[in-house]
Amino acid sequence: MTETRLTVGALLVQAAQAWPDRPALRFGDREASHAALLEEVRLCARALIAAGIGPGDRVGLFLPNGWACVVVMHALGMIGATAVTLNARLRVDDLRFAIRKARLRALFSADAPPFDGLSRVASALSDLPDLPVVDAGEGFAAFLGTGAEIPQAQLDQVAATVNPEDDWLIMFSSGTTADPKACRLSHRAVILSAAGMAARFGIGPDDRFWDPLPLFHMSTILPMTACRLQGACFIGVAHFDAGPALAEIEATRATIAYPAFPTLMADLIAHPDYAQRDLSAVRLTLAVGPPDLLRRFQAAWPQARQVSCYGLTEAGGLSCYNRPDDEPERRMTSAGRPIDGMSVRVADPDSGRILGPGQPGEIQLKGETLFSGYFDDPVQTAAAMTPDGWLRTGDLGRLSVSGDVTYVGRLKDMLRVGGENVAAAEIEGFLATHPAIKLAQVIGVPDPVLEEVPAAFVELEPGAALTAQDIVEYCRDRIARFKVPRHVRIVTAWPMSATKIQKFRLKQDFVAGSGADSAPAP
Repeated sequence: MTETRLTVGALLVQAAQAWPDRPALRFGDREASHAALLEEVRLCARALIAAGIGPGDRVGLFLPNGWACVVVMHALGMIGATAVTLNARLRVDDLRFAIRKARLRALFSADAPPFDGLSRVASALSDLPDLPVVDAGEGFAAFLGTGAEIPQAQLDQVAATVNPEDDWLIMFSSGTTADPKACRLSHRAVILSAAGMAARFGIGPDDRFWDPLPLFHMSTILPMTACRLQGACFIGVAHFDAGPALAEIEATRATIAYPAFPTLMADLIAHPDYAQRDLSAVRLTLAVGPPDLLRRFQAAWPQARQVSCYGLTEAGGLSCYNRPDDEPERRMTSAGRPIDGMSVRVADPDSGRILGPGQPGEIQLKGETLFSGYFDDPVQTAAAMTPDGWLRTGDLGRLSVSGDVTYVGRLKDMLRVGGENVAAAEIEGFLATHPAIKLAQVIGVPDPVLEEVPAAFVELEPGAALTAQDIVEYCRDRIARFKVPRHVRIVTAWPMSATKIQKFRLKQDFVAGSGADSAPAP
């Protein structure tokens, strides 16, 4: 791989030169070749220049999955600006925080029912009225038309200045602090990470990669970039629904299916249409989960090799994968080995001592795809790294003698709600903004659908009166749905050590639907 390929714009140009007429992108009934996609991205990049956006500017994308999001994301990279991808489920308070934290130059959004992005943006910007907002829905064609004002030669001059180490993406990643951190990812980190995926999966020009996951996640951007590297077609999904998804996999003759999360894979194989669909073109599927669940998925889709993976945003997405030709049990019980250019070790989380094969400890990563730090947060950036340059993942795992990674759980106080990472401290901090709440503690509890959901233990101010439902209603329209507690307990005392609340005892004592108040799902 040459250095000139390590920017998003150069990658698009190379794909259009190598595979001009092969399909590059599909959403619904719309499909474009690599050459056609390049031309639309170039037009959008020229429109960005006409709007006064240039290298180093950070531009928010608060959009549903779809064509416009892909085009704008790549156009920003082509001119050296940074795409700040915002979770489409953010409510007003979350959105306002992200806009301020990233110090956006402009914001793209849309109304595409049921997604009401423009109205949420308007509420979030009530005290930031001067931030330009571009309608990437009904107004997108008009915006693209402004690109005709800028000659291609001017775009070429701007694109030539983009450095592989420049930020292409900023993604907000929940951590152990109350507010999400803005994770910076360079062109080089994303492309090298995607190259690792492409190599491990053996992706080629004939592959059609079906991915139903959101475009504000690396779980979609990474496969899309891998497809661009190898001339394959990326098939995006606007809204996941198992029945239509199975029909699309069949109709497009998808060769790789990437539901990834157990909830989506379970929906696919449990759907009544599953047995009737011709899914024989699928050669590879990816899912994560405990071994027994992965064995069930593999048995239900026997003609495809199922693989698993491990990674996190700060490592450029995914760092470890199984090989499709690994023996089945190895693919069911581990997340595989690191990609080229990445290294993994396991350390004692307290002493930092490096541990041997089979010993559980903190998974730590080092290599070419690591993030460039948290935007405007040198303290948290330093805390994420060891003195010798390894990323502290905060995840518990172990290494086998052959170098396979097995993920065990989280060291950080982090919840995993239906595929979304969210810090308990983030929910606790929001609950504390209610004037009647004295103290809140949040734990993750098992859920049959979402794997894990937030449960909040709340101590009220003296004389205050709130019900569990009152607390859920307070959260419902202010924070993202996946952050809203599914269970609420009103407490008057806490299990304590000398100075700290013992959360493990809250987990031990929790029984869904019993004890104090339980709140229905929002």
